[in-house]
Amino acid sequence: MKSISQKKEEKRNARHQRIRKSVVGTPDQPRLCVHRSLKNFYAQVVDDSQGKILFGSSTLNKDVRSKVKFGGNVAGAKELGVVVAGMAKKKGVTKVCFDRGGYMYHGRVKAFAEAARENGLEF
Repeated sequence: MKSISQKKEEKRNARHQRIRKSVVGTPDQPRLCVHRSLKNFYAQVVDDSQGKILFGSSTLNKDVRSKVKFGGNVAGAKELGVVVAGMAKKKGVTKVCFDRGGYMYHGRVKAFAEAARENGLEF
């Protein structure tokens, strides 16, 4: 018998697969995908046409960890949004398509997206 958390994760994966049918990263506009766990938040920019991860970061990164005490909250997600937008500028990426990973656009996911937008990413 599956636990409640396993069922929730299966449902999220199904939502993510449904979303991924329409959200595709290209060299001009790569996909910015996020994953959240209880303790941390992860983001990476992917070019799906080549199957390559261009860059990524998480709240475990030293840049983020030095500014926030805990990575699994809204403050950690905001700081990660700032860091990822800065990395994108260095790599020459300005436009991305946002893949929320099957999560609701609420809380940490929303805070990350808004911080990335405020710091120069377009999506």
